[in-house]
Amino acid sequence: MEFSSENTWMDLEQEETEGKQVIVGVCAMEKKTLSKPMKEILTRLEEFEYIKTCIFTEKVILEEPVEKWPLCDCLISFHSKGFPLEKSITYANLRKPLVINNLESQFAIQDRREVYRILSTAGIDLPRHAVLDRDLPPEETNFEEQDDSVVVNGVVFNKPFVEKPVDAEDHNIIIYYPASAGGGSQRLFRKIGSRSSVYSPESNVRRAGSFIYEDFMATDGTDVKVYTVGPDYAHAEARKSPALDGKVERNSEGKEVRYPVILSNKEKLIARKVCMAFNQTVCGFDLLRANGRSCVCDVNGFSFVKNSRKYYDDCSNILGNMILRELAPTLHIPWTIPFQLDDPPIVPTTVGKMMELRCVVAVVRHGDRTPKQKMKLEVKHPMFFDLFKRMNGYKVNHVKLKKPKHLQEVLDIARFLITEIEKGGSSNEVIEEKKSKLDQVRYILEMYGHFSGINRKVQLKYQPKGRPKSTSSEEEALKEPSLLLVLKWGGELTPTGRVQAEELGKVFRCMYPGGQDLLIGGVPAHETQVDRYTRAASLPNGEYAGTQGLGLLRLHSTYRHDLKIYASDEGRVQMTAAAFAKGLLALEGELTPILVQMVKSANTNGLLDNDCDSSGDGKGKKKKGKIVPDEYYESYYRNLAENSNLRDLKDRVKAKLHEMLQRDHEFSQEDEELLNPCNKISIAKALRFIRNPVKCCGYVYDLIQELNVLIPQIQEENGGKQVLYHAETWDLMARRWGKLEKDFLPKTGVYDISKIPDIYDCIKYDVEHNRSVLENTDAWKVVVELYTNVQNLADVVIPQEYGMTRAEKLTIAQGICTPLLKKIKADLQRNIEDGEEKCEEEEDTVHRLNPRYSSGVSSPGRHVRTRLYFTSESHIHSLLTVLTHGGLVDIEMQGQDEQWRRALEYVSLVSE
Repeated sequence: MEFSSENTWMDLEQEETEGKQVIVGVCAMEKKTLSKPMKEILTRLEEFEYIKTCIFTEKVILEEPVEKWPLCDCLISFHSKGFPLEKSITYANLRKPLVINNLESQFAIQDRREVYRILSTAGIDLPRHAVLDRDLPPEETNFEEQDDSVVVNGVVFNKPFVEKPVDAEDHNIIIYYPASAGGGSQRLFRKIGSRSSVYSPESNVRRAGSFIYEDFMATDGTDVKVYTVGPDYAHAEARKSPALDGKVERNSEGKEVRYPVILSNKEKLIARKVCMAFNQTVCGFDLLRANGRSCVCDVNGFSFVKNSRKYYDDCSNILGNMILRELAPTLHIPWTIPFQLDDPPIVPTTVGKMMELRCVVAVVRHGDRTPKQKMKLEVKHPMFFDLFKRMNGYKVNHVKLKKPKHLQEVLDIARFLITEIEKGGSSNEVIEEKKSKLDQVRYILEMYGHFSGINRKVQLKYQPKGRPKSTSSEEEALKEPSLLLVLKWGGELTPTGRVQAEELGKVFRCMYPGGQDLLIGGVPAHETQVDRYTRAASLPNGEYAGTQGLGLLRLHSTYRHDLKIYASDEGRVQMTAAAFAKGLLALEGELTPILVQMVKSANTNGLLDNDCDSSGDGKGKKKKGKIVPDEYYESYYRNLAENSNLRDLKDRVKAKLHEMLQRDHEFSQEDEELLNPCNKISIAKALRFIRNPVKCCGYVYDLIQELNVLIPQIQEENGGKQVLYHAETWDLMARRWGKLEKDFLPKTGVYDISKIPDIYDCIKYDVEHNRSVLENTDAWKVVVELYTNVQNLADVVIPQEYGMTRAEKLTIAQGICTPLLKKIKADLQRNIEDGEEKCEEEEDTVHRLNPRYSSGVSSPGRHVRTRLYFTSESHIHSLLTVLTHGGLVDIEMQGQDEQWRRALEYVSLVSE
């Protein structure tokens, strides 16, 4: 509601309800009060039954005496250019409303010297700086400029350094670069269109005016903007640093691109300190992250996030509850305090009891991926040998190439050789590489238009006597040295996999406090659940408020949630983790910044590593700069017979399994017991379907042959116009299935059981993703039949490769996931330990509130600890083995524990 001379807001009806309503006055310049964020928040505040808003018009603020300003119970007032702050302070002293943002402190925010002094007093980390105050007598200042540095009052600043005017309203900040980097300076200013800075060749500092000089902090090109709403809530976003190139990144709607940021626990404490030090409930400030430090470089006072529905809901909810908590008792308003962030995180459990949630641990496999593929090509051209030599290949006789520049070199060589072959003539003599395979190398390396080690890699292996004859279909192998080029691709997360992970993240929220409850501010707690739901869902712009899982999002913006996400270093696993985090925390934008900000690579300690022997050598591993003792890994080799290591055992298990599946007769009762000693339901079902393994493999082989005949026909029929999923070409699809046909039945005439997982991988991929292309062709019937048969073979082969008997399963499982099990055990134990934590990392020590800064926060130690581990299939199989067969629940107790029995039955039923 706006106030004007014609306003009749004091009419009779208003008088009747006046005693039961809180009037929130908004006193600021029109540019601010009419902005989209302010409108969004005030609209939501109006949803509170007992809150009424009143915007003071600019005419009233500038022209009327404070005695004629509208009356209010609560005042939201803040300074911007042209605002009479003194007048606003006079009004507050006269009417004594509840002031949301302290007005006197807003004078300090206008002076960068004062801002830095207050930050320093509050113990907040700042960049190293010095003040050059030219208002002081000349003898009291000492300033000296040299080629690549300045000396301010005895403090030396080497370039690059930053020069800021002491007036916080002056945004003309300059960064000076050293001569070694080209000199000159970057001149920052308030955004004009799509520019926020410009480069200048000028290298000399300004000689008029007072400035703060400080070290330039390299932040990887992003600045973090933090927005507090009270001391317990902080929302953060990253944007491209204006110092980078001055070009403002904008999205399709013309808005500046901002990336979501998760604040560390130390940074959440900084937000709390800034909010309290400046007495500003709603407060924005800038954080610089560099070299493990988080420094505050600017405090902006009252400011809102732009274009974040989640923030608008949170901000209005917190402000509304804060206002009513303060004023409802004095105004005799019958308001019930809703769920507060300080309340214990209580959730319903599967056994029906309401309990406090303390810890959530999840181990998650990566999402849907493309089939893993590889091709081999013997190369002899000098250009390949030159690359091999430059990569120090002769030291260990092989090299791995994953970096873009190295993959580019291989692509350049392939392109050059193809051109030479097409030219013909004498140059062909030195090129023995096959053109068809070089074409494939070129196509695979050219996919996606850019390189990423996440989805392609090349290996070069030295062969002193050429390629051995046994592995070559060529005639007599030459005895001269050659290199074996192995190109691996695929195995990357598909767009479907990303969606799966994001959706799972959204669903995962619902186990947190408030995940099952749709209560939002403004919907009284005493209403029935149905009414509350209806009200919540019908709120304008209330999509976020009316969805499940908002409890976690609110929890996470406070100190109550300690979240860490770990992932192995495989690209598909890392991107799954980032997509899951995006869904879990309602983040927006691309996955890359989420991945960089949030996902920790866990391979430094073998935690989620796939290499079984990763920790078998060395006298302890480094972990975040610390040496981890050998005891951490000693269980890798527990229970292993004599000198056999884990690989030997896995190989023996595979050999036994493969031998049993190569017997050409129907499974007997004895065979089924040998193949499924742990009586897994899914394996028993698959064995009944297979009946005779050799006949089943023969049928699968026939179907693959049939498919290989049909693929070129389908390609020809549609002229290659129909596009396969994920930009795969028909030639690559044909090569994929042709290779499987050749590998599944080698020259020995015995089916290679180890290829079953690869065949299943490929057929499952085609059924799911190329259905639209294959469905109306002769191939579809073949594809479905092939899928059904291979799925049953895979249901036996894949889980049993991790051990057949209980002892084998447990030994292999311990070898693979002992570090992860120890970490999970520590995660759970840490919630019941009363003493100081034995922290895994330094930053863990602040995941609880520092008692010195937690005044006003009830139970500062209470928090929910969430640890998410993203990994691949081997760890999931191993973890399930340990949980199922590791004696977690006594055998006598298993029958009595209904929940445990159901869980085991589910694991037994599910094949993958």
